[in-house]
Amino acid sequence: MQRVCREIRAAGRVLGFVPTMGALHEGHLSLVRRARGECDVVAASIFVNPLQFGPGEDFARYPRTFEADCRSLEAEGVEVLFAPDAAEMYPEGAVTKVIVAGVGDRLDGASRPGHFTGVATVVAKLFHVVGPNKAYFGQKDAAQLAVLRQMAQDLNFDLELVGCAIVRDADGLALSSRNKYLSAAERERALALHRCLLRIRERIVDGERESKGLIRSALEVLNVAVGVRVDYLAIVDAKTLLPMATAEPGALVAVAAYVGSTRLIDNFLVG
Repeated sequence: MQRVCREIRAAGRVLGFVPTMGALHEGHLSLVRRARGECDVVAASIFVNPLQFGPGEDFARYPRTFEADCRSLEAEGVEVLFAPDAAEMYPEGAVTKVIVAGVGDRLDGASRPGHFTGVATVVAKLFHVVGPNKAYFGQKDAAQLAVLRQMAQDLNFDLELVGCAIVRDADGLALSSRNKYLSAAERERALALHRCLLRIRERIVDGERESKGLIRSALEVLNVAVGVRVDYLAIVDAKTLLPMATAEPGALVAVAAYVGSTRLIDNFLVG
């Protein structure tokens, strides 16, 4: 992989990179299409990263659809696929981890201790292996995006990190590989996440800006949803993930909740 990517860059071609954990859906493919439109060559990776799953989380049952994923990537014109196993990414004796202090401990980092250390470590390794000019990530994972931007800045990665818009089903549910866990009834209940964000967006449009009031109003939507347990609902600075007293333009409104046993996230940026 390093040799192939080195040859691509040496030829003066712009290399785009889309890292994934597989179980690809239209959200992932939208990243590929964005990269395809901006780069000469597109590389992707498929690696279910054990380091970012905590004890009792869904590493073992995380959906793995490798053959179908390969067909999807090929159909979208991806030229290079990197699909290592865990022993290759984390050989025996490997002890180095990337910790993004502060921002990595907020939102999902607070709910899933060590999660963003796993994310930052694997993405740093992938960046070193691939050496892309541009790397593409979904805005749905907004906290992850903030962590990786901080990491790329701090470690002087010579690349552009591109955040891409959330892709939703027709009913508003944000696409996620974990949606496959949901029963039909749970999928219907999961729409409460999108509804609560719409409630906040509507109140902001109407002129309300105070975060506490906006969150209180949105929690009214979530708290009446059967089978939905809120992890967090927050209005934060999109870069630092620190709470904001008012929902100013550029603020991130983010929610995480369990629908049954499945943890889902969603968000939007205040316009």
